[in-house]
Amino acid sequence: MIVAFDADDTLWHNEDQFDSTHRAFEALLAPWASADAVDARLYETEMRNLARYGYGAKSFMLSMTETAIDLSDGEISGADIGRIIELGHAILDRPIELLDDVVDVLDRIAHHTLMLITKGDLYAQHARIAESGLADRFWRIEVVGEKDVATYARVLDLHRVPIHEFVMVGNSLRSDVLPVIELGGRAVHVPYHVTWTHEAHHNDHGHDVPVLDGLRDLPDLIEEWT
Repeated sequence: MIVAFDADDTLWHNEDQFDSTHRAFEALLAPWASADAVDARLYETEMRNLARYGYGAKSFMLSMTETAIDLSDGEISGADIGRIIELGHAILDRPIELLDDVVDVLDRIAHHTLMLITKGDLYAQHARIAESGLADRFWRIEVVGEKDVATYARVLDLHRVPIHEFVMVGNSLRSDVLPVIELGGRAVHVPYHVTWTHEAHHNDHGHDVPVLDGLRDLPDLIEEWT
């Protein structure tokens, strides 16, 4: 069996810092807009910029800057733009903090073939993977621009992975679970306590998806499927 993992918020903490950065950004723009208005405009800007910048902290920093200039009608100061850059740097420079049980779980299923499939900025993600100390545990590592049906099909074809032997594990229904099920594979949902709006997906998707309280429950499920 080939078991693939998402990285951010599946193996290590990520979205909680983006969430705290949102709160700091709301406070920075409080003279010009309400917190709800800031969040709505920032999300709109992020979605518009995905085709330009992709995912990740650098894209987020550029979208915050654009949103700040827009909502303030260009009145925001250079010092405040500098603060936005600092917020972005804090995300990029945050030390990797593995989620509970990650190392133990990877050890327990090491007799299976393990992959890592994550999306985001290529340089930043490879740096985080290296810092995590987990890279050597994976047979293949793929950093992709998007995680959809076409991407999974391409990655599995590239590495000659039969879909009926493939399992994807991740925190996002939208990116880690539903595309793989649509391809005919199996997927496991391990929710994180914070979810980016873009990754949020209602549970009325019509599929029977295993939902785990934490990665610690994964080895038993994998053995049942084996």
